[in-house]
Amino acid sequence: MHFNDPGRADWEGWATGTAALAAGGATACAEMPLNASPPTVDGAAFDAKVAAATGRAAVDFALWGGLVPGDLDRLDELAARGVVGFKTFMCDSGIEDFQPVDDEGLGAGMRRAAALGLPVAVHAERPSGLRAPRDGSWQEWAASRPPAAELAAIERALELAEETGCSLHVVHVSIAEGVAAVAAARRRGVDATCETCPHYLVLRAADMARLGTLAKCAPPLRDDPEELWEQLEHVTLVGSDHSPCPPAMKAGGFDSAWGGIAGAQTTLPLLLGEGLRRGVPLDRLAELVTRAPARRFRLPGKGRLEVGADADLALVQVGGEHPVGELRDRHRANPFAGRGLGARVVRTLLRGRSGRHGRLLVPDQRGSE
Repeated sequence: MHFNDPGRADWEGWATGTAALAAGGATACAEMPLNASPPTVDGAAFDAKVAAATGRAAVDFALWGGLVPGDLDRLDELAARGVVGFKTFMCDSGIEDFQPVDDEGLGAGMRRAAALGLPVAVHAERPSGLRAPRDGSWQEWAASRPPAAELAAIERALELAEETGCSLHVVHVSIAEGVAAVAAARRRGVDATCETCPHYLVLRAADMARLGTLAKCAPPLRDDPEELWEQLEHVTLVGSDHSPCPPAMKAGGFDSAWGGIAGAQTTLPLLLGEGLRRGVPLDRLAELVTRAPARRFRLPGKGRLEVGADADLALVQVGGEHPVGELRDRHRANPFAGRGLGARVVRTLLRGRSGRHGRLLVPDQRGSE
């Protein structure tokens, strides 16, 4: 999730963003270090973000810290406060105050993260494989960020994780080859996982012609989502990567509009509806958004139904075709609005009740099973 608060709450905010999550069946989230201002790259910024979320978040929340060029001692500050890991970019993030790391910086950050016992999450696109779009068309946006650039970055991140002993998590993988590369590394003993997003599973590149810049994201939508479904057994978890912005920032062409998709409220219904239609077992789909993320990020009390765990429940009607309900996020600019979904969230219970305020989740040092 990107809630951008403090500093850019006009893009999204804790109250509206987590209200959308709760309406979509989520009871917890892991929030990214950008696009808040300041970004969550040191202890003071972490404290400011917790203050912004406290009393406003409708679900429980964990925070990622940022790995950017500069003093690595900041990672220690963030670890001491309870981040679930460190997010970094291998290419331009689109935000001036969150700079990418080169291979040397990524390796150094991974070594420090390994010593702290925390994972590094990478936005994986190789800068050498990217180019500026020549015009504002969706075709040019897709061509400017090809699958080869994503795969090359994933493979390099895996090499560095293996060299440093760091736990690696590759976010929003858009290509089946990327999932396969992570799975192959895991088989040879690398502590590596990956996630994908509903928009990569449900939309294809040509949908950008219909949806316009609402469907602009990085990596871009790809030609054939069915290839990603075929690799779903090797995907660790599914996350929304909810990254909205004010409508004015989506104006113009694909060369200038902000690249981010709003998906907080539609992730679970999309995953269940589309997955069940394809014959994916319900327990496997549930695993991708419950036990798997809770286990990967060691979120205490989450992801399971048993004595001693949080009584988190999403009551969902599956089957049929349900319109997207009233959107709760700040700008309600969702590319899936108007689409019939194969599932509908009826009610969400956080720790056994509706309407609770969320609390900060700090990774369990003993692990979470």
